[in-house]
Amino acid sequence: MRKFMRIAGRILAVAVVVAVAGGLWKREEIMRLWAVNSLFSEEKIVGNFSNMNAAFLTRPVPRGAGAVSALPQGAEMTLPDGTGSWIEDRAVTSLLVLKDGQIRHESYHLGTGEDDRRISWSVAKSYLSALFGVLLEEGAIASIDDPVTKYAPLLKGSAYDGASIRNVLNMASGVTFDEDYLDYDSDINRMGREVALGGTLDQFAADLKETFATPGATWQYVSIDTHVIGMVIRGATGRSIPDLLSEKIIAPLGLEQEPYYVTDGESVAFVLGGLNITTRDYARFGRMIEQDGHYGGQQIVPAAWIQDSTRASAPTEAGKIGYGYQWWIPIGAHAGEFMARGVYGQYIYIDQARDVVIVSTAADRKFRDKGVNRANIEMFRKIARAL
Repeated sequence: MRKFMRIAGRILAVAVVVAVAGGLWKREEIMRLWAVNSLFSEEKIVGNFSNMNAAFLTRPVPRGAGAVSALPQGAEMTLPDGTGSWIEDRAVTSLLVLKDGQIRHESYHLGTGEDDRRISWSVAKSYLSALFGVLLEEGAIASIDDPVTKYAPLLKGSAYDGASIRNVLNMASGVTFDEDYLDYDSDINRMGREVALGGTLDQFAADLKETFATPGATWQYVSIDTHVIGMVIRGATGRSIPDLLSEKIIAPLGLEQEPYYVTDGESVAFVLGGLNITTRDYARFGRMIEQDGHYGGQQIVPAAWIQDSTRASAPTEAGKIGYGYQWWIPIGAHAGEFMARGVYGQYIYIDQARDVVIVSTAADRKFRDKGVNRANIEMFRKIARAL
């Protein structure tokens, strides 16, 4: 695979030189394509993950005019044995532990700092789930059992024609989509290049034609499903995701810094993984979710939606990790234990029974190795038990 990627990189380099010579691409597009090609390289990955706005088109998510909400400092906890080696082995860039709403541990690694707005990757999916729950209660969307084409008519005739909103929330659309990050020609990597070159993700989704299962029958993690949720929200409200997320979720949380989304060429937010936020501000979101949608004296997300979206409702295999509405439920989870999770080691781990929220960001190029995710969850459980 490494040999293939080297060959692909050389082909890309030749293509760029030819394009420059022919005046086919703008300089900005060339630079973004180069950035995508080296986004996860060993020598650049940490810096890239803190500076996605240097490589991609972006759009701010206004934090609002309110005051920064308090995250009180509690007594520093003693981290359990093995935490230091875990931080090193997993290329952890930040670790923040909340207990009863107080910071009990906060640390930054590999040259990162508290002001870094770190890429969320698929942790962003859980933010979109929270926004969806608000809009559902407000009546902008009638039912999660409505077909996605009711709100996103561009998808008529696509692989999504016949899928319900519930199906895509559960990652059970049945749409064929290759999520292999190590395959240059996979759908997920083609989609990344589409974003880099200013293409449109709506059309990318509409161009998908193949299915492997009847909607709702089988669970398979398909990131483009989350983009379809975004299409549904935009179609139902006539508004952009950054504006809606700002109003309904971000502004009430009182963040320290303004988040931003990576976008496509039409300024449509990359909702399946393009949200960039500081570690403390991830913790504020996690605390709100952990408190069943309540934060700062107000109900931000309906408690019933938190409960519904964080239970294992997707048709996953017995004995495997569970999935809800864009939230993960670990194997052997007790009531109120769930998480947001992104590639390369991004997590918001929540244990409601212990009143614990753990945020971990990383640049772990071995995140797909056997047992890594399970080991990460066990580390979070050890930290939670140590409080």
